[in-house]
Amino acid sequence: MVKPGGPFKTPPSRKLPAVDQQTQQPQQAVQARAAFEPSARSRIPAFEVMRITDEIARRRADGHDVVSLCAGEPSARPAPGTLKPAGYTGPLGTAPLREAIAGHYRGWYGIEVDPRCVAITTGSSGAFQLVFLAAFDPGDRVALASPGYPAYRNILTALGVQVVEIPTGPETRYQPTPALLDAAEAEHGPLAGLVIASPANPTGTMLQRAELTALTDWCRAHGTRLISDEIYHGITFPEPGAPDPRGLTALALDSEAIVINSFSKYWGMTGWRLGWAVLPPDLVAPLEALASNFALSPPAPAQELPLPAFTPETYAERDLIVADFGRARDLILDAAPALGWGTAAPSDGAFYYYSELGPQLERYGSSVEYARALLVGAGVAIVPGVDFDPLAGDRAVRLSYAAGEPAVAEALDRILAFQRG
Repeated sequence: MVKPGGPFKTPPSRKLPAVDQQTQQPQQAVQARAAFEPSARSRIPAFEVMRITDEIARRRADGHDVVSLCAGEPSARPAPGTLKPAGYTGPLGTAPLREAIAGHYRGWYGIEVDPRCVAITTGSSGAFQLVFLAAFDPGDRVALASPGYPAYRNILTALGVQVVEIPTGPETRYQPTPALLDAAEAEHGPLAGLVIASPANPTGTMLQRAELTALTDWCRAHGTRLISDEIYHGITFPEPGAPDPRGLTALALDSEAIVINSFSKYWGMTGWRLGWAVLPPDLVAPLEALASNFALSPPAPAQELPLPAFTPETYAERDLIVADFGRARDLILDAAPALGWGTAAPSDGAFYYYSELGPQLERYGSSVEYARALLVGAGVAIVPGVDFDPLAGDRAVRLSYAAGEPAVAEALDRILAFQRG
């Protein structure tokens, strides 16, 4: 559902499809994707001092003695009791971390990623802001599944991009499909972009290989940029022997996809505010220019901490935590009949259970009222669905089992007692 500020106009970076003069219908999209272009607003000069800072780091890493009189960063000792001095890095992050992330894709997914196409950002939120700025111009249309993560919609709207909400439900496992995208284009016009998430927030649903292939093929045929949110990769609960057990990256199917990830979820480093984007080559320079002006560089100390995150020992440690999430998930799934709620999304991954409230709506009227009463009456905090679905979210709630098995067990006991009362 689009909520434009006025009548639609042809987006400045898109062209309307040609019309067949006999049928007066849009000609079929060609199979070969037209070349993408960065957004017009990303054509700004890079902050040259940050490019020089990046070059200084490369030269020093190669053993050169460089005296820098470049950046306005103090070289004196930090104030007593503070951390060691930390200077600027390059706008897209340090080379060691970018190379480590490229190695992560090689190890987990068996694909090669050019470290130069990896951009370190201030969390995935920073990645979305920079990517949306670099890829889209005001007036462009970008499609999102609903229910979905509200920040996609809110950031795009703040940037003047027209959001096309794709209503989804259990019949498509709460994910977009080519048929839904065809219907959206027929109603609203060409789509400049599509944002997907697998596993998704709030539903936890995942796109299987055939489904993701169908979406990448559709985007390729329609000249639509695909942005894949993969921040919950690794927090998955596959059956033994299932393919793509940690999640399927869109990069395995489309080298021009934009992939966004973060250290916040699988690695549990939310407060460090460190994420990344893997970019197609045409967006590297525009995003670097934007990053060098917006943030100068990602936080330097935060970029040192994750370097051991890609070791076998760390993966094993984090997988034990994911197993605890799985046990908490099982508690909720086992309690679902007793909760007596309505239709729930299949919780394939992430750490969320999203469900309609069903009969509870007769008593409380909306998910907002139910969540408020539950917090006051039982001391259990859950999230009403209105954040994730502007149309039907007042009928649903999201439970997070990130707190682990004991907390979820206690919460379920309280919810059941609250509903009996």
